[in-house]
Amino acid sequence: MTQEPQREQWGTRAGFLMAAIGSAIGLGNIWRFPAVTYENGGGAFMVPYLLALLTAGIPLLILEYTIGRRYRSSPPGALRQLSRPAEAIGWWQVAICFVVATYYAAILAWAVRYVGFSFDQSWGDDPEGFLMGDFLKVSDSPGEISTFVPGVVWPLIAVWLVVLAILILGVRRGIERANTVFIPLLVVFFLILVVRALTLDGADLGLDALFAPDWGALGDGGVWVAAYGQIFFSLSVGFGIMITYASYLRRKSDLTGSALVAGFANSSFEILAGVAVFATLGFMAAESGLAVSEVTSSGVGLAFVAFPQIISEMPMGAFFGVLFFGSLVLAGLTSLISIVQVIVATVEDRMGLRRVPAVLAVCGAVAVVSTVLFSSDSGLHFLDVSDHFINQYGIVLAGLALVITVSWGLRRLPALQRHADATSAVPLRIWWRICLGVITPLVLIWMMVDSLTDEFDENYAGYDTSFLLWSGWGVAAAALVVGVLLSLVRWRRNPASSEDAEDTEDTQDTQDSTARRSS
Repeated sequence: MTQEPQREQWGTRAGFLMAAIGSAIGLGNIWRFPAVTYENGGGAFMVPYLLALLTAGIPLLILEYTIGRRYRSSPPGALRQLSRPAEAIGWWQVAICFVVATYYAAILAWAVRYVGFSFDQSWGDDPEGFLMGDFLKVSDSPGEISTFVPGVVWPLIAVWLVVLAILILGVRRGIERANTVFIPLLVVFFLILVVRALTLDGADLGLDALFAPDWGALGDGGVWVAAYGQIFFSLSVGFGIMITYASYLRRKSDLTGSALVAGFANSSFEILAGVAVFATLGFMAAESGLAVSEVTSSGVGLAFVAFPQIISEMPMGAFFGVLFFGSLVLAGLTSLISIVQVIVATVEDRMGLRRVPAVLAVCGAVAVVSTVLFSSDSGLHFLDVSDHFINQYGIVLAGLALVITVSWGLRRLPALQRHADATSAVPLRIWWRICLGVITPLVLIWMMVDSLTDEFDENYAGYDTSFLLWSGWGVAAAALVVGVLLSLVRWRRNPASSEDAEDTEDTQDTQDSTARRSS
């Protein structure tokens, strides 16, 4: 009988933490958190934000770490061992990762080009016109592809080659080493950005706008929804990344301690990003004679329109631009690697492929879809709508399905808590079960209802209904349908049965507890 290859493991706990932090720190930390904070009470937003981190973010991280380490498989295999029907949730998460990876790489390609554009401020006096016209050649008819944009194609291919090279090297030699380099470099870049931003004229105006507390905002339910939404989207929970990364942990790894470190590291970087972004926006407001509220933006508009304009007006703008867009590349690359790794691990586990052919197959497939759709003149439209719907009605729903299945349906939280507590320095106690069994699912349901209410009031971003149906709702629904269909396929390799896995792990837990008492 041929022995199956042993599952790869992280080299060190620090290596795993760097990878987990790298996955969590992404584009949303830089271009989403500052605007969300500003729009939802400023300094007062920190109250619901920290409560959301403690009652939803970190508990969800611990849940995914525990499932991943206990069942040592990608999301479909791990959830199958919890319950056969739960495998569909795992495949749903894999499908979501496929969608996200296709457009996430495109944003990185833009950032790569803007590193070069920063040297001579190629965007001129009209950054928005340059982005939409000269660079992306955005079509006036969303969804209609009439041409491809060479300036996006080649950096997009370059991004995929880098991801391919890192993933081929494996978990320890590729992902771990890359994050060990990229994350410290990203922090250094951003610390320099913060220092530079704080020395600009008007920086105090931006910081006052960001952190001045509006305590009355805490009475607005929408502010609390925004806080939980930011935590949920920024920690890489809900679509299988942390289950996958934790499946490479050693048996004795501290799960709760790792989740606390990763959660607070991510939030610390978000606050750092907020300082850098709003100090810079304060400079722009002072230079233009406008209020900070009139120059505030988020997402693509902040990164590729507002910041280029600021770079053109500030001293040492080229240096600032290279650091800012270089930071976007680093933050996005560590997140993209984690997203694609979910798909690669699933192909390895469920189809029995070895590392190199699995990486080649996955990266090849995702790169083709990414290049065809997002290097076209409708690429920005596809990206905008796909990102909105897969986040709001893909990732959130998949996370909700996971929490409800584990806590309400299977009632597995006590067993998973025992498994985590057996090797963790910080015991979970009943607060963890209350958070995941009551607070998190209710908040996610609240978020979903709130989002759907807005969705049905008016079309997202003013797009035509037909375009939203197939490129937005259709993409989100397709991820779910694909997940269910793939769960029905009989695969070449199946993980151990749930009962066997549980018996093995319960024995291990007992031995661990006995050893700890003896010592």
